[in-house]
Amino acid sequence: MNSPFALRTPFVSGVHPHESTTCSWWFIFEKSRLLVQSPENESVAICTKDPEQLGLQPIFTRYLGKYATANCFVAALGDDHPELPGMEFRDLRSLFGTLDDDIFCLAGRAIQIVHWHREHRFCGKCGSIMVDRRTELARKCPNCNFISYPRLSPAVIMSVIRDDSILLARAPRFPAGMYSTLAGFVEPGETLEEAVSREVFEEVAISISNVQYVASQPWPFPHSLMIGFTSTYASGDIRIDNQELEDAGWFSVAELPVLPSKISISRLLIDNFIKRFDT
Repeated sequence: MNSPFALRTPFVSGVHPHESTTCSWWFIFEKSRLLVQSPENESVAICTKDPEQLGLQPIFTRYLGKYATANCFVAALGDDHPELPGMEFRDLRSLFGTLDDDIFCLAGRAIQIVHWHREHRFCGKCGSIMVDRRTELARKCPNCNFISYPRLSPAVIMSVIRDDSILLARAPRFPAGMYSTLAGFVEPGETLEEAVSREVFEEVAISISNVQYVASQPWPFPHSLMIGFTSTYASGDIRIDNQELEDAGWFSVAELPVLPSKISISRLLIDNFIKRFDT
Protein backbone atom coordinates (compact mmCIF):
# COMPACT_ATOMS: atom_id res chain seq x y z
CA MET A 1 0.00 0.00 0.00
CA ASN A 2 1.49 3.31 -1.11
CA SER A 3 1.25 6.26 1.25
CA PRO A 4 -0.24 9.45 -0.23
CA PHE A 5 2.67 11.25 1.42
CA ALA A 6 5.41 9.12 -0.14
CA LEU A 7 7.77 10.55 -2.77
CA ARG A 8 6.58 10.02 -6.34
CA THR A 9 10.16 9.59 -7.56
CA PRO A 10 12.54 7.27 -5.68
CA PHE A 11 15.10 8.89 -3.39
CA VAL A 12 18.31 7.05 -2.53
CA SER A 13 19.88 8.31 0.68
CA GLY A 14 23.65 8.21 1.00
CA VAL A 15 26.77 9.76 2.44
CA HIS A 16 28.72 10.46 -0.75
CA PRO A 17 27.46 12.27 -3.91
CA HIS A 18 26.69 10.17 -6.97
CA GLU A 19 28.87 10.85 -9.98
CA SER A 20 26.09 9.99 -12.43
CA THR A 21 23.91 13.00 -11.59
CA THR A 22 23.35 15.98 -13.86
CA CYS A 23 22.59 18.67 -11.27
CA SER A 24 22.58 19.50 -7.56
CA TRP A 25 19.84 20.80 -5.28
CA TRP A 26 20.76 22.68 -2.13
CA PHE A 27 18.40 22.99 0.84
CA ILE A 28 19.97 25.97 2.61
CA PHE A 29 18.43 27.01 5.93
CA GLU A 30 18.65 30.06 8.12
CA LYS A 31 17.24 28.65 11.37
CA SER A 32 13.97 27.13 10.10
CA ARG A 33 13.68 29.21 6.94
CA LEU A 34 14.56 27.76 3.54
CA LEU A 35 16.40 29.74 0.87
CA VAL A 36 14.44 29.70 -2.39
CA GLN A 37 14.72 31.38 -5.74
CA SER A 38 11.75 33.68 -6.24
CA PRO A 39 12.23 35.72 -9.41
CA GLU A 40 9.31 37.89 -10.52
CA ASN A 41 6.51 36.06 -12.31
CA GLU A 42 8.22 32.68 -11.97
CA SER A 43 7.62 29.69 -9.72
CA VAL A 44 9.49 29.37 -6.44
CA ALA A 45 12.40 26.97 -6.88
CA ILE A 46 15.07 25.34 -4.76
CA CYS A 47 18.71 26.46 -5.02
CA THR A 48 20.92 24.74 -7.59
CA LYS A 49 24.12 26.50 -6.50
CA ASP A 50 26.17 25.59 -3.44
CA PRO A 51 26.55 28.13 -0.61
CA GLU A 52 30.06 29.15 -1.63
CA GLN A 53 28.88 30.02 -5.15
CA LEU A 54 26.28 32.28 -3.54
CA GLY A 55 28.84 33.97 -1.32
CA LEU A 56 27.57 32.24 1.81
CA GLN A 57 29.57 30.60 4.57
CA PRO A 58 27.61 27.68 6.03
CA ILE A 59 28.25 26.40 9.53
CA PHE A 60 27.17 22.90 8.49
CA THR A 61 26.74 20.99 5.21
CA ARG A 62 25.75 17.41 4.52
CA TYR A 63 24.95 15.23 1.54
CA LEU A 64 21.42 13.82 1.71
CA GLY A 65 21.12 11.52 -1.28
CA LYS A 66 20.08 11.24 -4.92
CA TYR A 67 16.63 12.22 -6.19
CA ALA A 68 16.08 11.37 -9.87
CA THR A 69 19.19 12.88 -11.52
CA ALA A 70 19.97 15.38 -8.76
CA ASN A 71 22.38 15.17 -5.85
CA CYS A 72 20.70 16.70 -2.79
CA PHE A 73 22.54 18.59 -0.05
CA VAL A 74 21.57 20.42 3.12
CA ALA A 75 23.34 23.43 4.61
CA ALA A 76 22.77 25.59 7.69
CA LEU A 77 23.78 29.24 7.95
CA GLY A 78 24.61 31.46 10.89
CA ASP A 79 22.86 34.75 11.60
CA ASP A 80 25.07 36.94 9.41
CA HIS A 81 24.95 36.55 5.64
CA PRO A 82 24.58 38.84 2.63
CA GLU A 83 21.33 39.65 0.85
CA LEU A 84 20.82 37.60 -2.30
CA PRO A 85 19.06 39.24 -5.27
CA GLY A 86 16.14 37.18 -6.56
CA MET A 87 16.22 34.91 -3.51
CA GLU A 88 14.56 34.91 -0.11
CA PHE A 89 14.28 32.84 3.06
CA ARG A 90 10.80 31.38 3.60
CA ASP A 91 9.24 29.51 6.49
CA LEU A 92 8.88 25.89 5.39
CA ARG A 93 5.16 25.66 6.22
CA SER A 94 4.46 28.63 3.95
CA LEU A 95 5.96 26.77 0.99
CA PHE A 96 3.45 23.92 0.99
CA GLY A 97 1.57 24.07 -2.29
CA THR A 98 4.19 26.45 -3.69
CA LEU A 99 7.06 24.02 -3.99
CA ASP A 100 6.57 20.74 -5.82
CA ASP A 101 5.27 18.13 -3.35
CA ASP A 102 8.36 15.95 -3.64
CA ILE A 103 10.67 18.92 -3.17
CA PHE A 104 8.69 19.98 -0.11
CA CYS A 105 9.10 16.46 1.34
CA LEU A 106 12.85 16.55 0.69
CA ALA A 107 13.03 19.96 2.35
CA GLY A 108 11.28 18.41 5.35
CA ARG A 109 13.92 15.69 5.45
CA ALA A 110 16.66 18.33 5.22
CA ILE A 111 15.36 20.55 8.02
CA GLN A 112 15.16 17.57 10.37
CA ILE A 113 18.87 16.97 9.75
CA VAL A 114 19.53 20.64 10.53
CA HIS A 115 17.56 20.44 13.79
CA TRP A 116 19.32 17.25 14.84
CA HIS A 117 22.76 18.65 14.09
CA ARG A 118 22.00 21.85 16.00
CA GLU A 119 20.59 20.04 19.04
CA HIS A 120 23.30 17.38 19.31
CA ARG A 121 26.46 19.45 19.42
CA PHE A 122 27.55 17.83 22.69
CA CYS A 123 27.68 14.22 23.81
CA GLY A 124 24.71 13.22 25.95
CA LYS A 125 26.94 10.88 28.00
CA CYS A 126 30.12 12.83 28.74
CA GLY A 127 29.50 16.34 27.38
CA SER A 128 32.32 16.37 24.81
CA ILE A 129 31.89 18.07 21.44
CA MET A 130 30.47 15.64 18.87
CA VAL A 131 31.94 15.21 15.39
CA ASP A 132 30.25 14.15 12.15
CA ARG A 133 30.73 10.65 10.83
CA ARG A 134 31.26 10.40 7.10
CA THR A 135 30.38 6.72 6.76
CA GLU A 136 26.79 7.19 7.95
CA LEU A 137 24.34 9.90 8.98
CA ALA A 138 25.49 10.11 12.59
CA ARG A 139 27.59 12.09 15.07
CA LYS A 140 30.21 10.45 17.28
CA CYS A 141 31.81 11.47 20.54
CA PRO A 142 35.61 11.33 20.18
CA ASN A 143 35.94 10.87 23.93
CA CYS A 144 33.55 8.03 24.84
CA ASN A 145 32.56 6.84 21.33
CA PHE A 146 28.84 7.42 21.90
CA ILE A 147 27.02 7.67 18.55
CA SER A 148 23.98 9.89 17.97
CA TYR A 149 21.58 9.34 15.07
CA PRO A 150 18.91 11.80 13.84
CA ARG A 151 16.05 12.00 16.28
CA LEU A 152 12.62 10.74 15.26
CA SER A 153 9.54 11.03 17.48
CA PRO A 154 6.66 8.66 16.56
CA ALA A 155 3.19 10.11 17.12
CA VAL A 156 -0.24 8.65 16.49
CA ILE A 157 -3.07 10.66 14.97
CA MET A 158 -6.57 9.25 14.74
CA SER A 159 -10.10 9.78 13.53
CA VAL A 160 -12.87 8.55 15.81
CA ILE A 161 -16.17 7.81 14.06
CA ARG A 162 -19.60 7.49 15.73
CA ASP A 163 -22.35 6.65 13.24
CA ASP A 164 -22.43 9.67 10.87
CA SER A 165 -20.19 11.93 12.98
CA ILE A 166 -16.47 12.42 13.50
CA LEU A 167 -14.76 13.52 16.71
CA LEU A 168 -12.84 16.78 16.26
CA ALA A 169 -11.12 18.91 18.86
CA ARG A 170 -9.59 22.33 19.20
CA ALA A 171 -6.25 23.11 20.88
CA PRO A 172 -5.32 26.64 22.05
CA ARG A 173 -2.51 26.90 19.49
CA PHE A 174 -4.83 26.33 16.50
CA PRO A 175 -5.84 29.16 14.15
CA ALA A 176 -9.19 30.76 15.00
CA GLY A 177 -12.12 28.41 14.48
CA MET A 178 -10.06 25.41 13.37
CA TYR A 179 -10.69 21.89 14.68
CA SER A 180 -8.68 18.74 13.96
CA THR A 181 -8.35 15.08 14.87
CA LEU A 182 -6.69 14.00 18.11
CA ALA A 183 -2.98 13.14 18.19
CA GLY A 184 -0.21 12.37 20.65
CA PHE A 185 3.25 10.90 21.05
CA VAL A 186 3.86 7.20 21.55
CA GLU A 187 5.15 6.30 25.01
CA PRO A 188 7.93 3.77 25.73
CA GLY A 189 6.69 0.21 25.94
CA GLU A 190 3.33 0.60 24.17
CA THR A 191 2.09 -0.47 20.76
CA LEU A 192 0.78 2.08 18.29
CA GLU A 193 -2.76 0.78 18.81
CA GLU A 194 -2.39 1.16 22.59
CA ALA A 195 -1.16 4.71 22.07
CA VAL A 196 -4.25 5.52 19.99
CA SER A 197 -6.64 4.26 22.67
CA ARG A 198 -4.70 5.93 25.48
CA GLU A 199 -4.52 9.32 23.78
CA VAL A 200 -8.24 9.36 23.01
CA PHE A 201 -9.15 8.42 26.58
CA GLU A 202 -6.71 10.91 28.10
CA GLU A 203 -7.89 13.82 25.97
CA VAL A 204 -11.67 13.26 25.78
CA ALA A 205 -12.42 10.38 28.22
CA ILE A 206 -14.09 8.06 25.69
CA SER A 207 -13.28 4.47 24.77
CA ILE A 208 -12.77 3.29 21.20
CA SER A 209 -12.56 0.05 19.24
CA ASN A 210 -11.66 -1.19 15.75
CA VAL A 211 -8.37 0.71 15.54
CA GLN A 212 -7.04 0.40 11.97
CA TYR A 213 -3.93 1.79 10.30
CA VAL A 214 -4.46 4.29 7.46
CA ALA A 215 -1.17 5.95 6.45
CA SER A 216 1.95 7.66 7.79
CA GLN A 217 3.50 11.05 7.16
CA PRO A 218 6.91 12.52 8.01
CA TRP A 219 6.20 15.75 9.90
CA PRO A 220 9.31 17.91 10.18
CA PHE A 221 8.00 20.34 12.84
CA PRO A 222 10.44 19.55 14.24
CA HIS A 223 11.03 15.76 13.94
CA SER A 224 7.85 13.69 14.15
CA LEU A 225 6.58 10.71 12.22
CA MET A 226 2.78 10.89 12.20
CA ILE A 227 1.11 7.47 12.07
CA GLY A 228 -2.55 7.72 11.13
CA PHE A 229 -5.40 5.48 12.27
CA THR A 230 -9.15 5.34 12.10
CA SER A 231 -11.25 4.01 14.98
CA THR A 232 -14.83 3.55 16.13
CA TYR A 233 -16.53 5.07 19.18
CA ALA A 234 -17.26 2.44 21.84
CA SER A 235 -18.50 4.20 24.99
CA GLY A 236 -18.32 7.27 27.21
CA ASP A 237 -19.17 10.95 27.18
CA ILE A 238 -16.74 13.65 26.08
CA ARG A 239 -14.85 15.29 28.96
CA ILE A 240 -11.89 17.26 27.64
CA ASP A 241 -8.45 17.53 29.16
CA ASN A 242 -8.33 21.27 29.77
CA GLN A 243 -4.53 21.24 29.72
CA GLU A 244 -4.56 20.03 26.10
CA LEU A 245 -7.84 21.15 24.55
CA GLU A 246 -10.26 24.06 24.47
CA ASP A 247 -13.17 22.11 23.01
CA ALA A 248 -14.16 18.81 21.41
CA GLY A 249 -17.33 17.48 19.86
CA TRP A 250 -19.04 15.30 17.29
CA PHE A 251 -19.45 16.80 13.81
CA SER A 252 -21.48 15.57 10.85
CA VAL A 253 -20.43 16.28 7.27
CA ALA A 254 -23.03 19.05 7.09
CA GLU A 255 -21.65 20.93 10.10
CA LEU A 256 -17.88 20.62 9.84
CA PRO A 257 -15.86 23.53 11.27
CA VAL A 258 -12.72 25.07 9.76
CA LEU A 259 -10.43 22.14 8.91
CA PRO A 260 -6.63 21.69 8.83
CA SER A 261 -4.71 22.31 5.62
CA LYS A 262 -4.25 19.47 3.15
CA ILE A 263 -0.58 19.54 4.15
CA SER A 264 -1.39 17.28 7.09
CA ILE A 265 -2.47 13.70 7.60
CA SER A 266 -5.24 14.95 9.89
CA ARG A 267 -6.96 16.38 6.83
CA LEU A 268 -6.58 13.04 5.03
CA LEU A 269 -8.35 11.29 7.91
CA ILE A 270 -11.16 13.85 7.85
CA ASP A 271 -11.46 13.70 4.05
CA ASN A 272 -11.72 9.90 4.25
CA PHE A 273 -14.66 10.36 6.63
CA ILE A 274 -16.30 12.87 4.25
CA LYS A 275 -15.93 10.47 1.29
CA ARG A 276 -18.17 7.96 3.07
CA PHE A 277 -21.09 10.26 2.35
CA ASP A 278 -20.27 11.20 -1.25
CA THR A 279 -23.11 10.41 -3.62
